[in-house]
Amino acid sequence: MFDIDYAKAPLLVIWEVTRGCALACQHCRAATWDFTDPEELSTDEGKRLLDRIAAMGTPIVVFTGGDPLRRDDLEELIRHARTLGLKTGTIPATSPRLTRERVRSLKAAGLEQLALSIDAPNAEEHDGFRRVAGCFEKALEAATWAREEGIALQINTVFAGWNAHHGDAMTNLVAGLGPVFWEVFFLVPVGRGSTMASCSPTEMDALFTLLHQASQRVPFIIKVTEAPQYRVYLAKHRQAPPAHPARDTAPLPSAHHHVGGQLTATRTGINSGKGFAFVDHHGVVMPSGFLPVACGSVREQDIATVYRESPTFLALRDPDKLEGGCGQCSWRDLCGGSRARAYAVTGNMLAAEPICDLARRLEDQQRQQQLSQA
Repeated sequence: MFDIDYAKAPLLVIWEVTRGCALACQHCRAATWDFTDPEELSTDEGKRLLDRIAAMGTPIVVFTGGDPLRRDDLEELIRHARTLGLKTGTIPATSPRLTRERVRSLKAAGLEQLALSIDAPNAEEHDGFRRVAGCFEKALEAATWAREEGIALQINTVFAGWNAHHGDAMTNLVAGLGPVFWEVFFLVPVGRGSTMASCSPTEMDALFTLLHQASQRVPFIIKVTEAPQYRVYLAKHRQAPPAHPARDTAPLPSAHHHVGGQLTATRTGINSGKGFAFVDHHGVVMPSGFLPVACGSVREQDIATVYRESPTFLALRDPDKLEGGCGQCSWRDLCGGSRARAYAVTGNMLAAEPICDLARRLEDQQRQQQLSQA
């Protein structure tokens, strides 16, 4: 278990080592292209970044993209991270670059966890979503390679309006792949995904029930991302009191992280800028990839300084800054709503979670009280 003060360091840093990618996924948070940007952080700059990540006390780094396999120095970067004691993971695209030989090379470099994205239980829908034929079969094949090479396997799934009905089928598919970790994302409408329909509150609640029930029987960890309302769902199922104003909240399954066989539990939920930081391919530090607010550059500042002192990061870690229904909610310390979704929908990262019925009801009650007092 990692005991981390989120005011000092995030539990994990996601580094977008490249924006280049051969896929054109419908939900992607950023425009991608199938070439190497000459302004990407160099190998030496990347190593210095890893040095600073370790020095500030963060234990986990994830190499993402685009497609991180585009970088020939990925293994060198992983080896450097391992010498610093960092836990490592990567999220390759299911492109022709993903081969058994490359998986074996990643394992030899010290990679501990490999994540693969699967968003539908069949090739037709998954490949249509990813816009490249063969992605589904490649993901299944790569899952086998990871298991055979002894790399902990993670499956990532993005739920939105188009596939919310596939909860049962996806649970069964993921269970059959033998992962240690299933990370379930709820769509944040940014980038290419800005025109996609998110899950409705009803669909989200149904998926919460399904995921909670599945977590009682499957041998792997299920973590929900960009739906911190799930923490409230779990707390209510345990008949726990609201987390506000008390801040010493017991660990919940939704706050678990699994990297390289090490199960960790955080005492409060991770959110954008709170226990989490993102570095893009140019070295720009943001609260998350889904909350693209530039707060500094690792080419000019220590990442620890940005994380600890940026006004944006500080605001995101202060529940008293939350507005609207989230600001009024008794669960705001435990949940806090998706700050990325609030920003994507309203342009205000501190606004109420757009697809939370509780936040909406609280705002309605406040308006009614104001009208009655007028």
